[in-house]
Amino acid sequence: MNAHHDHSDDFADFDDFDLDGDLLREECGVFGVFGRQEAGALTALGLHALQHRGQEAAGIVSYNNGRFHAERRIGLVGDHFTRKSTIDRLAGTAAIGHVRYSTTGGSIMRNVQPLYADISTGGFAVCHNGNLTNGIALRDELIGEGAIFQSTSDSEVILHLLSKSRQPRLIDRFIDSIKRLEGAYSLVALTNKKMIGVRDPLGIRPLVLGELNGSYILASETCAFDIIGANFIREIENGEVVVITKDGIESLHPFPKQPARPCIFEYIYFSRPDSILGGRSIYQVRKDMGMELARETPIEADVVVPVPDSGVPAALGFAVESGIPFELGIIRNHYVGRTFIEPTQQIRALGVKLKHNANRHVIEGKRVVLVDDSIVRGTTSVKIVQMMFEAGAKEVHMRIASPPITHPDYYGIDTPEQKALLAATMSVDEMTVKLGVQSLAFISIDGVYRSVGYDQRNNEKPQFTDHCFTGEYPTSLTDLGLAEPSKQLSLLAEVG
Repeated sequence: MNAHHDHSDDFADFDDFDLDGDLLREECGVFGVFGRQEAGALTALGLHALQHRGQEAAGIVSYNNGRFHAERRIGLVGDHFTRKSTIDRLAGTAAIGHVRYSTTGGSIMRNVQPLYADISTGGFAVCHNGNLTNGIALRDELIGEGAIFQSTSDSEVILHLLSKSRQPRLIDRFIDSIKRLEGAYSLVALTNKKMIGVRDPLGIRPLVLGELNGSYILASETCAFDIIGANFIREIENGEVVVITKDGIESLHPFPKQPARPCIFEYIYFSRPDSILGGRSIYQVRKDMGMELARETPIEADVVVPVPDSGVPAALGFAVESGIPFELGIIRNHYVGRTFIEPTQQIRALGVKLKHNANRHVIEGKRVVLVDDSIVRGTTSVKIVQMMFEAGAKEVHMRIASPPITHPDYYGIDTPEQKALLAATMSVDEMTVKLGVQSLAFISIDGVYRSVGYDQRNNEKPQFTDHCFTGEYPTSLTDLGLAEPSKQLSLLAEVG
């Protein structure tokens, strides 16, 4: 997800003016190939397509002739998994991979997935997109029973549960284990004979099934199929376990059937625009959200400007519906790393211009509508608004293609605690003053649902996991009373 803002004298540290410091962090991305030569190389390509879902670390585990091979790296997929020497070490016809936003600190490497363990049924590797809301409780229970944890990732709980299960068959152990989990999880696992995929009972996090010349592929998004020329088959259903072997694919449904509750932020921000989710083009849904936003919150203005890159489809939709011209009034520099240079006060004063710069030609003298996908802390939005006025804007109006974020997430998205969410502490009028704009408006929750559309198969309105806007959490939050929940994607706190 994404969001933005604070005044220049509010800088507490370098991240305060780094655009990334005000983004809602992606969950993670998972990918798996079974029964295909060069599975490791295909997995690297798949992860490359999922890079937007996590840019801190990447890992691949492959299986070949009785041995598992693991390569885990801090940084981008393209920085490590394009080297022939690395890919050659990932031999085999089956592989799974993971990209993540991970916790900061020196111990980061031990949290890079896929996680691997030898258990009594053989080697087992697993990667996880999501966050367990009872991970701390399970971890404390397992440690109390003598388990020794090697990482601080909640995903490691799954390996320990698997090891402890008394079920004779591996798949029964696996189902036994996931029945203990609460929260959000899409898992892809690999053994010496099979690849397993599962979505949590509510289907909060995405997982899709594809095929490449008779071999099955699992991925977080359909765009990962496109890069390797695979065909999309279908989404894994909520609560479904798929078991892929040399004999084909088996589908199991170990949980009581209930309506799916996919995460609405996949449509608003997380998924790549060229992916298909729930039968809908992500790009089209975001454009429809912009059109809905224009209908709900009309304004007289001269130019519609997206906050790049995530605000672009909604801004296009807003421009189409309103008839106001669309222009790239902010140019993004894609090549600024997180640790640009030593953050002296002089450099801090540059603020957001490290990553964004106003295109004065289309801003000067104009009434500008700034369109973004969300507002989290608001720190970046303040600076972008200032940038518009410095470029000569006559008026600046903000339009946000998601409702106000008033509640934190516990399902794999790194949101700040509630008191740091701008919309949780201020009214829209107060936020308007804080951001320094002439007007501010958000799309309504009903507008979001209208944009995503009805389920055409049964003409029922879908129900999403939308707690960030409504405060309605779809699962129990066991860990809340125990400690600060471990955020799979958190970049806000150090891990010991």
